[in-house]
Amino acid sequence: MELKLDCKFYKGDKPCLHNRFCENCPYYEPMGKRILIIKLGSIGDVLRTTPLLYGIKNKYPESHITWLTNSESVLMLEGNNLIDRLLVYNLDSALRLQVEEFGIVINLDKEKNAASLAELIKAKEKFGYGLNKEGNLYPLNREAEYGFSLGLLDELKFRVNKKSYQEIIFETIGLAFGNEEYILNLDKSQKNFRDNFLNKRSLNKNDFKIGLNTGCGLVFPYKKWTESGFTELIDILDRKLNVKILLLGGANEEMRNKEILSKTTAKILDTGHNNNLKEFIAIVDCCDLIVTADTLALHLAIALKKKVVALFGPTCAQEIELYGRGIKIISQKKCAPCYKKECFEENTCMDLITPQEVFSAIERLATYTEVSEKL
Repeated sequence: MELKLDCKFYKGDKPCLHNRFCENCPYYEPMGKRILIIKLGSIGDVLRTTPLLYGIKNKYPESHITWLTNSESVLMLEGNNLIDRLLVYNLDSALRLQVEEFGIVINLDKEKNAASLAELIKAKEKFGYGLNKEGNLYPLNREAEYGFSLGLLDELKFRVNKKSYQEIIFETIGLAFGNEEYILNLDKSQKNFRDNFLNKRSLNKNDFKIGLNTGCGLVFPYKKWTESGFTELIDILDRKLNVKILLLGGANEEMRNKEILSKTTAKILDTGHNNNLKEFIAIVDCCDLIVTADTLALHLAIALKKKVVALFGPTCAQEIELYGRGIKIISQKKCAPCYKKECFEENTCMDLITPQEVFSAIERLATYTEVSEKL
């Protein structure tokens, strides 16, 4: 029996896409250069790594790309036609990958589980970060040294560096960033949810819809803007512009959003806090502009090509690429950024961002063909 084990369509345990034996198959398509991307990280980090796929496919058009990620990030990568195989990080996949051999392994996580796997997998070339025999992280290639050094020197990361995350990861594998966009595909169920959401709330394409994302992840809780800031911004928007205001958030923002709603008389659409991730993505897609801190909603808005007002305090604004569709408001507090999980300052960096600053940014992004002033 002739088996073409390097064919993109070969499965072995079940019929291939074309339901044929390998011998004389007209659909045979060799994998070409086999490339493995290891990117576990957070959901937002996984999403903002997707532009790299364009660069890889441009350099290696005849290639087969496997992406290894955590289970919670799979949704960000499903339906991505530049990924040939999507694997969830677990014991089974880790063992399987150690049997395989790749032309290139790319590990972009400075985490020891990802780095150790990158070290063990057989490949002709390796890029990113590995783990040495002493159990310490190190750069696998010369081009990865700059990105690696950002984790070692706060002054370099916080003050000196001017490169975006995308520039850094492209540089890590020896490519030049050419403004490649995020990749995020909505499936049919998400598009239906989005359309039903708009219809049920009598929102139409002529309404300029501003989504206010009030929270952030639990790792760096001081990234979120103040409740009073959002409340005052809502009142300004309600007084001055003909826009629809949508309040966004998840389970962690339930009480926060209730508090914000209780302190304003403006008409606001509360999108709820029980939406799953797929539904939350669809709700973000309903909006024309998003106001958010440096959190998952920011990356979703960028991926969905929304206008963005991005608020930065304890994290590095320069690492975020807005693709010319947004404005960054950066706290001027001297100790920011700091990436601290706790803050004992009387006024945090996010406290210093004013509602008027945010409103002015919204006005600059929203043309008057989209919104009109209230008289």
